Amino acid sequence: MTNLTAPRFTDADAAREYLEALHWPEGPVCPHCGSVNARRLPDQRGKPSKRHPEGSVRKGLIQCNDCRQQYTVTVGTVFSDSKIPLNKWLLATHLMVSSKKGISAHQLHRMLGITYKSAWFMAHRIREAMTTTPGGDMGSGGSMVEVDETFIGRNGGNSRMAIRNMNQIVSLVDRATGRAASVVVFDTLGAKSIGPILSRYVASDAKLMTDGAHFYKTLGARYASHDYVDHARGEYVRKDDKTIHTNTIEGFFGIFKRGMKGVYQHCGAQHLQRYITEFDFRYSNRSGLGIGDDERAEIALRGIAGKRLTYRRIGPVAA
Repeated sequence: MTNLTAPRFTDADAAREYLEALHWPEGPVCPHCGSVNARRLPDQRGKPSKRHPEGSVRKGLIQCNDCRQQYTVTVGTVFSDSKIPLNKWLLATHLMVSSKKGISAHQLHRMLGITYKSAWFMAHRIREAMTTTPGGDMGSGGSMVEVDETFIGRNGGNSRMAIRNMNQIVSLVDRATGRAASVVVFDTLGAKSIGPILSRYVASDAKLMTDGAHFYKTLGARYASHDYVDHARGEYVRKDDKTIHTNTIEGFFGIFKRGMKGVYQHCGAQHLQRYITEFDFRYSNRSGLGIGDDERAEIALRGIAGKRLTYRRIGPVAA
């Protein structure tokens, strides 16, 4: 069990040292030119300001001996240019990755002692760190990949018109690796919109498992095999073959919807992809796969590099 009073969660210097050890196990690497030839600089005091009459102190500064640029471990990451202490970033990351159904910005705001606006923006930056680049290898080696769609938001009943007005998500779960990947779909669900998603994530030698939606029958021909269960006829597990089901991905949807309705409650369509990516990350790195909270947090913290997320990109506080 993680000790939330550990130095990296309570002290900014300890947090910086922890992050440096995680990102630079063999010493500093310049984010500007990639050089490992560097020297540490003494603490730098900035100009006096109203908030810091004696000038704020910048610690952990390193100068590259090749390109002569100065940097810290947060330069070129989603933590860059933040006035929030680094220990609070590490604590927020740990809370987000260890909360199965997520943690709201309001809760982060109360626990970290920062404004709600800062907590909301912080959570989106951490979600950006959780984002991984698809490799097209789900189901590689002939394992089974479950694919299904779900609908969320703007609930107006179960009629066809009400469902059309809801946000659409297509998710995939690789049974062999336990990995999940999801995409928000704004076009009409069909072979034209779902085909590129499968091509992006699923290996050609995978075994596809879906429900009885007609467009999967065409798409399934591209893969090693395609089986499905006919939910319209009340079939959820094939009687003569218990491996023919979509129960795995239904379980993933259950976690996602309980989190969205019970924790986040309101989410604009423009932000939905970031939220479902957060659930993908936790599911793909869950304890059932032998990954504990500390290791999951380290995976997220390794993902901060090479990514930037400005307030302008994610828009106003609307979710």
